[in-house]
Amino acid sequence: MNKNNYIDRINKVMAFIENNLSDRLTLDMMAEAAHFSKYHFSRVFTAMVGMTPIAYLTKARLDKSISYLADADRTILEISNLCGFESASNFNFAFKKQFNKTPSEYRKAVSKDSNISLFFGNKQEEQSNPSHYDKSVTNNFLRRLWQMNISIEELPEYEIAYVRHVGSYLDTHIAWRKLGEWTAKHRLYPPNQYFIGISLDDPNTTEENECRYDACVTLPQSFVKENHGDVQFRKLPGGLYGLYRFYDTIDKLGIAYQSIFGQWLPNSEFDPDERDCLEFCMNNPFEDPEGKAKVDLYVPIRARD
Repeated sequence: MNKNNYIDRINKVMAFIENNLSDRLTLDMMAEAAHFSKYHFSRVFTAMVGMTPIAYLTKARLDKSISYLADADRTILEISNLCGFESASNFNFAFKKQFNKTPSEYRKAVSKDSNISLFFGNKQEEQSNPSHYDKSVTNNFLRRLWQMNISIEELPEYEIAYVRHVGSYLDTHIAWRKLGEWTAKHRLYPPNQYFIGISLDDPNTTEENECRYDACVTLPQSFVKENHGDVQFRKLPGGLYGLYRFYDTIDKLGIAYQSIFGQWLPNSEFDPDERDCLEFCMNNPFEDPEGKAKVDLYVPIRARD
């Protein structure tokens, strides 16, 4: 099994986007076209294509608008609708951000200078990825990462206590501090219990202030679940996971995710499953001599159909 299956699925969703630019496309619809869950689709697409699905959709719409703007008979509002923008103001904002001109300014420039469309075409070429995924394009650093050992593991179901943080992932220490105070009170320590971080949203597709993160600790069977204020309880489902043993500065963890979803999974015999990725915290990076985090990163997988 090789990554052609993933390449075909990414190309299929790209074609779906380009054939439905005037429609109101959602992340769910794009994920369905690629046969991935919404959360994991975003990670796979971003890792393989180099931009988020929403960014790719916006770029495709702007590329299409260039050809329409050459037609003086169409109004800016009509072009905005044809290219799937919710309003002319949204179209104007996105166009100026991409090309440093409003659609009207571009149209006037075209009427004065026949070479302007060639200039914009070159600008698009400089900024764009191919309209289909090119499997020959590989980042050497990511390739070194996914070639490192990833083992296949079966995890049991865990009862957990957790504190939820909503906001920037840079501020998850707030949840960990609250959980740490609670676990100290109840004498829940490693190695008997595990501390697990769960990023519930992809920051590439979710507003920073809306990202959810759970700081978790596993519980012994005898633990009595009472009302504990900020601390909540639930079960983590067991099942099959790909395990990557990460040891580096915490800012590199995002690169590890990118490598797994963009390189290892497409070359494996697995698809990402609906369950959450689990970050087992194996050390305190502030106490590490090199300031590095040791994380056992479990990515939920299932056998590819």
